[in-house]
Amino acid sequence: MGARLVVAIGLFGLQGLAYIQGTSNLWLLALCGAYLVATAAVLRWSRPARSDAYWAPGWALTLWVDLAVFGLLQTFQQGGFNYAPLFVLPVLLASVLGPIILALGSAAFATLVLLFDAFSGEVLRPGQSTTTYVQGAITGGGLFLVALLANQLAARLGREQAQARLHRALADAESQVNQLIVTGLSEGVMVIDGQGQIWHANPAACAMLGDRDAAPPYRRLMALPGWAVLSGWTRGVLQLGHDDQCELALPTPTGEPQHVLLRACVTRPSADDAPPIDAVCVVFMENLRDIEARVRNEKLAAMGRVSAAVAHEIRNPLAAIAQANALLTEDALSPMQQRLTHMIGQNARRLGRTVDDILDVAKLPTRPPAPASLLPLDATVSAIVSDWQQQHSAGPTASFTPGATGLTVRFDPEHLRRVLVNLLDNARQHAPAGSPRVEVSTRSPAVLEVWNPGPPLPQQVAQHLFEPFTSSHSRSSGLGLYLSRELCQRYGAELGYQALPRNGVAGHAFLLRFGDEPLSR
Repeated sequence: MGARLVVAIGLFGLQGLAYIQGTSNLWLLALCGAYLVATAAVLRWSRPARSDAYWAPGWALTLWVDLAVFGLLQTFQQGGFNYAPLFVLPVLLASVLGPIILALGSAAFATLVLLFDAFSGEVLRPGQSTTTYVQGAITGGGLFLVALLANQLAARLGREQAQARLHRALADAESQVNQLIVTGLSEGVMVIDGQGQIWHANPAACAMLGDRDAAPPYRRLMALPGWAVLSGWTRGVLQLGHDDQCELALPTPTGEPQHVLLRACVTRPSADDAPPIDAVCVVFMENLRDIEARVRNEKLAAMGRVSAAVAHEIRNPLAAIAQANALLTEDALSPMQQRLTHMIGQNARRLGRTVDDILDVAKLPTRPPAPASLLPLDATVSAIVSDWQQQHSAGPTASFTPGATGLTVRFDPEHLRRVLVNLLDNARQHAPAGSPRVEVSTRSPAVLEVWNPGPPLPQQVAQHLFEPFTSSHSRSSGLGLYLSRELCQRYGAELGYQALPRNGVAGHAFLLRFGDEPLSR
């Protein structure tokens, strides 16, 4: 449409100059002026659209106007002007935007105009050479050829454009799906090129570096202290040119390093008919704590399956033992036998409670949990320590130092016994040879401490101390400390460990901090 306006301006100027020189008629100048106004109006207020209707308004305002104006100018030309080349414009317009029949019709109209011009010239000027007919026929043949070629090229470009739009739509859809998948991953994903620029980083990766809300172009992310460490490692991977994996401690703005497992995949995106692109590095980041949590959950699942099987195997013999012991108590027994049957019954009940606790921890509860009781801390701990000491006369001596006088805590008495007995058994089992004592103490606000002497624990053992099936002792199941912590968490308490020397002697302290605010009696 812009080209039509330029042609209209040229024609109007040319006819105006010819009219001033007296070689053109006023109506031809008016025709070019009207054509100029029409082309300007179409360019301003109309938009051509593809249409197969030959008499559509869009074709009437453009194609048919062009053919009519150029035909009149060619037929009534004066001064030797030849307007035949102008017919290329409407022929191209019909070929590109319309069907092939419309394009051929435009070429045929222009050819007829040229042949009529040659015929009218011979009538008005007898004896004119036949060269005019030949020129009109050649020009018309050229217009037919232009119509065919332009229509075929336009159709091909249209198909390629439609295919490109389809591919772009599919690529956009795939990109959106990938974005949703990557954004929802708990594993961090980053794409980094050879210049150290970040192409993409999902929220998990941003959070591991210390800024979850970072957005493209990730300048804020590249200013964090952990980026220098990560960028240096990825540059080394790209220089090597192959995949790699390592563990790094990434500094964070809070000062606490983020221990992550990094897996890098080097890729070189390129096409067969395109120049190669520099290699990029796709980095998968995973928090080591999350990995350990998955391992722990797998152990929990295994423990749940094993616990269910063990519980069924233990409960039937245990019920038989309890029933036989009840029958024994009905007979006349000596005081010694009564104490033995009482001990059998008491331990059978404790073993039943232990099975129930294991099933509770393994998420396989067999009964609803009982509400927590208010226990006097010092009196309850003193009774448990005395009872434990009577049953373990050989080995280290357990001493109790009360320091929480008048305080009560919310805890099930049997569960507190279970926790403290586990801690005492653990201290006794792992105490070095000749160890004289195990110290139990309480203090405000409601803290229970079990301390025993011993060499420092290896770091690998200390890191996994409260995980199930983890023990440095060959005869231990590795469930005692784990069950103790789980029972404490049920009542809002926290069980922890720290290496604590005392009086110049290396030792280990297990601290039980009761979560509920202590109550005074």
